[in-house]
Amino acid sequence: MNLPDLSTQIKIVFFDIDETLIVKDKDYLPDSVYPAIEKLKANGIIPAIATGRSPCSFPPKIKQLVKEVGINTFVTMNGQYIEHQGKMIAKFPISPEKIREVVGFFDQQGIDYAFVSNECICISKITERVQAALDPLKTAYHLDKHYYEKHDVFQILPFYDQSQDELVANSGVLNGLKTVRWHEYSVDLFDEQGSKARGILTALQHLNLGIENAMAFGDGLNDLEMLSTVGAGVAMGNAHSELKAVAPYETDHIEQDGIYNFLLKTKLI
Repeated sequence: MNLPDLSTQIKIVFFDIDETLIVKDKDYLPDSVYPAIEKLKANGIIPAIATGRSPCSFPPKIKQLVKEVGINTFVTMNGQYIEHQGKMIAKFPISPEKIREVVGFFDQQGIDYAFVSNECICISKITERVQAALDPLKTAYHLDKHYYEKHDVFQILPFYDQSQDELVANSGVLNGLKTVRWHEYSVDLFDEQGSKARGILTALQHLNLGIENAMAFGDGLNDLEMLSTVGAGVAMGNAHSELKAVAPYETDHIEQDGIYNFLLKTKLI
């Protein structure tokens, strides 16, 4: 594919985390990530994070990257919280009333769940299924099924496999919420109007930039809206097939320096 010169168009680049910047299960951050972001900054282009994760659950290597190269624009929890230079731009928590309805249903069905906030992840119960989903995130979590009563919650993570998808979908309890599966045993639940795309649009408005000025890299189903909205959406070579089908561009596998190679070929670095 002959790629265009995007050096005069792109002013900000959003990066997903898992399987885009870092290989989660291997805890592997390609050596090319640091120079890629450093060169972006040197060329006056803003590096930003757009992730399904909460800031409290960033992998240690990503926290180090953020600190060392100076990333300060974040779209987190699938667009539910947007921050720039340490200040909150917008937030979209789930109402306590809705959470109470949802967890009431899950309690009836014996489905465990977690609450995700900026500060922590709190779970209803510790089980093998919960541990299988959360432990690879390398994030501490706490037992507190009433956390939502006194704190903002931006996502709920119920722990069930695909065999229960239809049961949950047909219950009606998820009206007003969006479901995106992120693990064999779990899905993200958040505001149905929410997405990384909404978060990015909010950040761009704050920065006085147009959508055509934004590039984004992603690999998963929660990146669908993001890659089809920004001026240059890039699917990693290891991305989900559904994402590749809608992304305007595709780059190499994460372990083959996909980010660095695409930025180089489009003359952003």
